[in-house]
Amino acid sequence: MNGRRLRLLAALLAAVGTAFMAFAAKASPALMTRASAAALIESETGRLLAAKNEDLMLPMASTTKIMTALVVLENCSADDIVKVPAEAVGVEGSSVYLEEGEEISVGDLLYGLMLASGNDAAVALAVHTAGSVSAFADMMNSRAEDMGLTRTHFITPNGLHDERHLTTARELCLITREALKVPEFREIVSTKYHTAQSGSRPRTFKNKNSLLWEYDGAFGVKTGYTMAAGRCLVFGAERDGMTVIGALLNCRPMFETAVELMDGAFESWEKRTLVSRDQQIGGVFIENGTESILEVRAKDSIIDVAQSGAEHAYTTSALIRDGLAAPISRGEVVGELSVWDGDVLVGRADLVAAYDVGRKDLRYWWQLLIKRFAA
Repeated sequence: MNGRRLRLLAALLAAVGTAFMAFAAKASPALMTRASAAALIESETGRLLAAKNEDLMLPMASTTKIMTALVVLENCSADDIVKVPAEAVGVEGSSVYLEEGEEISVGDLLYGLMLASGNDAAVALAVHTAGSVSAFADMMNSRAEDMGLTRTHFITPNGLHDERHLTTARELCLITREALKVPEFREIVSTKYHTAQSGSRPRTFKNKNSLLWEYDGAFGVKTGYTMAAGRCLVFGAERDGMTVIGALLNCRPMFETAVELMDGAFESWEKRTLVSRDQQIGGVFIENGTESILEVRAKDSIIDVAQSGAEHAYTTSALIRDGLAAPISRGEVVGELSVWDGDVLVGRADLVAAYDVGRKDLRYWWQLLIKRFAA
């Protein structure tokens, strides 16, 4: 945005800069060295809270199915009926034991995919959604590209080993963050048991993620295992308004490591609202306006996740649009607010007009003249 930088609200700068500097120090979690790669992020900001080899490309086994479920949910209805193709029958590894030609809903297949980790369910969903497994893999890769991921590549919808089928711990967290924006996805992965209401016979699926039973606030997400990938886990939990998402690749004590990482995050990190949505930020001059000073507000919140005990010198700056002149409509973007922690950008939010401002036209001057004579 072209414009002029203005320093707004000294009081806000002072408050933001000093309000979060006195917190008791707490120890960070010790990341177990037995994981080949690990990452833990805060969901709203994407802030990396803990990591080891987070950008190393590795096989991810059935955690692949997070992207599979996301692509299916974005392109199909849960009520759609899938006629099971021959290629989905007898797929190696974890299975929900589909039968050729049976008719089962997309919704039930998604539960079979994410709870029972059905490799056959993944193939059935892929063929239903895209016409073939390879075409579905193209959709998965396109979706990853849309997210800005550069170190993720899918070959299969189920994670069965292929040397070209790879991701990183960090990007697996970001895929999960995107999937959790879909309410149906979060509902599925946080379910402990599901009984399918469609298909040729009754099926009850039990979630393989023991954290759902053992960790307060846990909501999933997906386990995985192949000999090549080792034990993999994507996990998440929410406490006190903060949601964390983690990924472990090739980690034998995966549930214990997940607990250690989440405990450390909830004990040592805090989510802070530095600027609230609709917060009044200040006033800007409007050329030829019926109001010379326009009140501006933050369109969205600016959030930071900061480690307790660390000092933060937050500052704010505003970039105001050049040539700002009436008329201005309520909600119109007139600038941009930035919050910095030292030289690190914490976040940005558009600045919007708090109300309409008319132009000083002939009618305005005529009405003003009448008022003066009437007085």
